Amino acid sequence: MAITRLTDIVEVFESKWVYGDVKFGYEGEVNQDHDTQYPLMLIQPPTSTMPEIYNGREEYEFEINFYNLYTQAAQSVVKLQKRWDNLQDLANEWMDFVLKNYQDVTVEVYLNDESIEIERVKDVANDKLVQIKLVFTMSGFTKCFRPTSNFPSDYSDLVVWLSADSNATFDIPTKRVSLLGDRASTNNVAQATVANQPLWNGFDGSNDKSYISFNGTSDYIDTSATPAVLGLPATTVSGGSFSISLWYNHSTLTNGPPIIQSTTNYAWNDGFAIKQEVALGQDRLRFWVGAQATHVATGNLNASQWYHVVAVFTGGATHTLELYIDNVLVSTASFTTSRNIHNPTPISMAWAPDGYGYFMK
Repeated sequence: MAITRLTDIVEVFESKWVYGDVKFGYEGEVNQDHDTQYPLMLIQPPTSTMPEIYNGREEYEFEINFYNLYTQAAQSVVKLQKRWDNLQDLANEWMDFVLKNYQDVTVEVYLNDESIEIERVKDVANDKLVQIKLVFTMSGFTKCFRPTSNFPSDYSDLVVWLSADSNATFDIPTKRVSLLGDRASTNNVAQATVANQPLWNGFDGSNDKSYISFNGTSDYIDTSATPAVLGLPATTVSGGSFSISLWYNHSTLTNGPPIIQSTTNYAWNDGFAIKQEVALGQDRLRFWVGAQATHVATGNLNASQWYHVVAVFTGGATHTLELYIDNVLVSTASFTTSRNIHNPTPISMAWAPDGYGYFMK
C-alpha cells in the first residue's frame, strides 16, 4: 500500500489525456479567445474529505472540463449533439485509461460507485466552445491525522530534533536562518551568526518540504551542545549507543566538509562526524566515531537528489558502526580500539571548526 497524494493523481490524469493541452487550475483561467489548440482538458483543484481520518482514506471530488471548439464553419456540417458525443467519447476513453492505470498497480486509488455526473455546456458566442464536464469522486490512501511516531513525544530516548518545517527563526526578506529550536527539548539550540546564516527554503513548485541550504563558503550552524551534554558515551568501549538521522542533498561535493561534527582538532582522533568525501571516483559520505581511521562509507551519491541517511553507533568492547541510505544498510564495521567520544568542542553543522574550515554545499 502506498501513500497517494493529490500530485500523484493529477500526474496520472495528465498522462492519460493525449488530445491536446492539459491544465490544472480554475475555469476562469481557460483561454476563451479560441486561439488554443482544442480539445483541452482542465483539472480543477478538488475539494476533499477524510471520512475515516484514522484509517488514512481521503476522498477527492474532481470536476474535469473537456473543451472542443465548435466553429461557425463546423456548425453547418456537424450537429451540436454529434460534437458533444465525440467529445464525451474522448472523455470516457480518458476515464477508462485512468481507472486501468490504478487497476494495474498496487496504489490504492479507486472511483467511488455512482459518483460520475456528466454535464454538457456550450458558450453562446458565434464560435461555441463545447464542453463536457465530469464530476466524480476518487478515493485514495493518504496520511491519517495522527501518523505513527512522527512527533518528538513518540520517542522516549530522543535527544535532539532539528527541523526546517518548524522552530526555525529566519529573517523574512532574506530567508536567512538565525536560530533552529530543538523540538525535543529547550536546552539544545542551533544558531548561526549574521555572517554565516544559511538559507531557509520553503514550500514551492519544486519542494514539498522546507529545508536549509548552505552556500559552501561561509554558511554553517553552531550549537552549544558537546557530546557529553547530549549524553553520548564517553568512549567507544564504555557501552551505550546513539544514532543520527538526517535528510541530505548536495549540489557540489568537495572532500572533507562535515554534515555534522564534534572533534577537538583536525587530527580527527576524538568525537564523531558524518562527512562528505570524494574517494575512489565517488561522491560519498563517511561516518566515524572516536577517530576518522575507524569509519564506514556509502557508495556514490548523486548530486541534486535527496537521501535519508541514518548513522548508528553501538558501543562496547567490540563496537559497531552502521550506515543506512534510504532504509538500506550500505556499510558496517566493528572495532575494538578504545577512543574518546567526549571532547570539549560543541557540535556544528556544515563546517569544521578544527583548523581546516571546510564548508558543505
